[in-house]
Amino acid sequence: MSEPRAVSQPSQEFEKVLSQSSTQLASFDTHDKTPLQKLQHFLHSSPAAVPLIVLVLSLAIFGAILGGKFFSAFSLTLILQQVAIVGIVGAAQTLVILTAGIDLSVGAIMVLSSVVMGQFTFRYGLPPTFAVICGLAVGAACGFINGLLVSRMKLPPFIVTLGMWQIVLASNFLYSANETIRGQDIEQNAPILQFFGENIRIGGAVFTYGVIAMVLLTGLLWYVLNRTAWGRHLYAVGDDPDAAELAGVNVKRMLTTVYTLSGLICAFAGWALIGRIGSVSPTAGQFANIESITAVVIGGISLFGGRGSILGMLFGGLIVGVFSLGLRLIGTDPQWTYLLIGVLIITAVAIDQWIRKVAG
Repeated sequence: MSEPRAVSQPSQEFEKVLSQSSTQLASFDTHDKTPLQKLQHFLHSSPAAVPLIVLVLSLAIFGAILGGKFFSAFSLTLILQQVAIVGIVGAAQTLVILTAGIDLSVGAIMVLSSVVMGQFTFRYGLPPTFAVICGLAVGAACGFINGLLVSRMKLPPFIVTLGMWQIVLASNFLYSANETIRGQDIEQNAPILQFFGENIRIGGAVFTYGVIAMVLLTGLLWYVLNRTAWGRHLYAVGDDPDAAELAGVNVKRMLTTVYTLSGLICAFAGWALIGRIGSVSPTAGQFANIESITAVVIGGISLFGGRGSILGMLFGGLIVGVFSLGLRLIGTDPQWTYLLIGVLIITAVAIDQWIRKVAG
């Protein structure tokens, strides 16, 4: 009987390495997450949860302090009226910030668009409806220029929109000659300009068309961002533009489209602003850019792009409105409102950084 043959030695160099390699199977870390880690993952997957929790707690605290004085239908709908313009401008800001940009010109574009609507009607005698269309076109054009400079010339969004803010603000005052068009004149000759100031009463609640427009716009953009390819592309560009480009997304076209749409929404906010204040004033809405960024940041939308929900922006705007009205009804110094909102902004950014560690 012949002896067993010895195991043949590897003939190739790489086979020698393979013969000495480990034969253990891969294993995965299956340990249970701590409650804090579970919370972190939940907040990462639901970015609107934090501002919603803060909003509910704010309502509960002021409701407990003020009772029916705060929880009346009129008071609650008054909050909606106060944040309607910020909510519309915040929607425009949200689209830009989701692409990891920022738009400091939103407030100036809003005011210039409203001035164009008023001046085209009363200075040139154009039909009010056509004047509204012209105002919307001016806002879209300003946004288009921002988009071209950011996407084609690769200029930083902060610098581009800072420059556009100065240009549009100066153009606004030069063109209008600091002239305010009175509400009585608008009511008599161009009531369509005040359309979003009209209201619907349901019991003690008062809903203006501006509030309804804000809610509908937020709902529409939520659907677009979460249920369409365009929305997924926008998030992809904000998260990693190079990867989005490799995946087939036209990043330059996307950025141009986003800034143009932002300008158009700001012009729409200008139309709603006329209804809100009743007149066309070149000095109205001076802090809309800061207020919109505040709503976005408190709303849990990441300033680094690619993460957040437009519903969070709406909740963030409502939080500011609740604090403003609640502290006013308590009778505190208005500066406390700014102080607390500042604390909320810093806290929101800190929470965002903590949540982003999950993705890291």
